[in-house]
Amino acid sequence: MKKKTSRYNGTFPILLLLLVIITFFSIRYGAVSISLEEIFSSFKNYFSTPDNMDLTERIFMEIRLPRAILCIFVGASLAVGGTLLQALFRNPIVEPGLIGTSCGAAFGAALYFALGATFGFSVGKWTLALAACLGALLSTGLVFFLSQSRNSGKSSIVALLLTGIAINALFLSGVGFLSYIARDPQARSIVFWNLGTLSGANWTSVLIVGISTIGTILISLRYSKHLNALMIGEEEAQFLGVNIKSLKWKILLINVIMVAVATAFVGVISFVGLIVPHLLRIINGSDNRFLIRNSALLGGILLCVADLISRMVLRPAELPIGIVTSVVGVPIFIFLLQRKNYFF
Repeated sequence: MKKKTSRYNGTFPILLLLLVIITFFSIRYGAVSISLEEIFSSFKNYFSTPDNMDLTERIFMEIRLPRAILCIFVGASLAVGGTLLQALFRNPIVEPGLIGTSCGAAFGAALYFALGATFGFSVGKWTLALAACLGALLSTGLVFFLSQSRNSGKSSIVALLLTGIAINALFLSGVGFLSYIARDPQARSIVFWNLGTLSGANWTSVLIVGISTIGTILISLRYSKHLNALMIGEEEAQFLGVNIKSLKWKILLINVIMVAVATAFVGVISFVGLIVPHLLRIINGSDNRFLIRNSALLGGILLCVADLISRMVLRPAELPIGIVTSVVGVPIFIFLLQRKNYFF
């Protein structure tokens, strides 16, 4: 047991060191390369003489640095969201998108792009984020309402997953319809947002997503032992004193908040919440006490790498980050599924 615990504890500093290294490359390289001297002068001038900052220093402080930090928070939210849902459903193919959260957010954003000006609700900088959050809450709420049994009033895991697939299809058809009736610029905005982008990162979005990410992860850690108990079966978990119904609703609410807030600012980014828990289970096993905190770090690392690739491949233009995560995530996921020694 002592050897296993030391293995868990050793993974965290390694991931933390990797995150620092990847973040360093992420803030240095892109359409414009920034030297170490310029990074130091950016910090110095930002706090002492902000009016005298040159163009490169402004790019670093107002674009590159908030983008890298937002990338870490979003990656952490998506990865921990996937970890929580896979533990809750005891199913390794579950991710936040499967219970309707991501598609609902995409529908809310598409509604904003296509009809926002017509109905007069595209008036503020936060309207897009609010529309995405409301769409995510609506779709996830529908999944849970429709999956409840008429006799017992309870939702089985199978019913939740199947209802989530149906609701996803419904909201995706809504996104398709809004794209069809939208004008060309609006349709392009819908497509670009649905492919994921971090180009709109700023310090305000960093603050909001950061509060959501840190707060929900800390709350998640409180329920890690309950999720461990649930992995051996619902009856066994109840015998150990776990309130299954209450735990399900709390975990799902945490997941909706963390994923909806992150998705609202960067669009739909797939596969992070799916492959990160798989990678960590291969390394450390399925103890959620360590899986949750390590998922946050590895999710940030993977999304920073994907963001760096998206900015470097077609420099000075950039690819939507959702394309990069899908291209990288699919072969990794298939490889993980084919490993003989994988376990959940």
